[in-house]
Amino acid sequence: MTDDEVLAEFRAAEALLEGHFILSSGLRSPRYLQCARVLMNPARAARLADALAARIPEDIRSQIEAVVSPAMGGVIAGHEIGRALGVDAMFVERPEGVFGLRRGFRLIPGQKILLMEDVVTTGLSSREAIKAVEEAGGKVIAAASLVDRSNGTADLGVPFFPLIRIDVPAYAADALPADLAAIPAIKPGSRAMTA
Repeated sequence: MTDDEVLAEFRAAEALLEGHFILSSGLRSPRYLQCARVLMNPARAARLADALAARIPEDIRSQIEAVVSPAMGGVIAGHEIGRALGVDAMFVERPEGVFGLRRGFRLIPGQKILLMEDVVTTGLSSREAIKAVEEAGGKVIAAASLVDRSNGTADLGVPFFPLIRIDVPAYAADALPADLAAIPAIKPGSRAMTA
């Protein structure tokens, strides 16, 4: 799947948004990819996961024993990449502020894990999820995401395979360009708000 074909999937799902968005990192951006919308169609989610699985080099892909993703955004993406790879998919969540496995999920000591995200912006939540996997006994051997919007700056400490890289500017709230500052900011996703 080419980058244009991936973007066509986002556009078809009305998941490529324009405006003034507050990212989970706190940074602001004029564009937002709403992965939940692109993943709401099972056939589209399967196409994207299959394309991503094919981008992971075979020497890594063949070692993956399970997929772990951070809740909430990574749950569907993680499940789909697990299906594409033929391995179990679990997720970490942080009901009290720190990621951990719950719901009876557990890892075998040394189990080789692919960490799967929907979108990586700064990599902070990915690194926190990797730490939780390691504390639970797993070994993260690679990470993947549908979208890398870090402008190539995210360092997850393991090989990282995004389906698409989208370089969209992101700004601190106190350093917005005038045209972006003139638009009310919204926080899309599961914790929507207007600033």
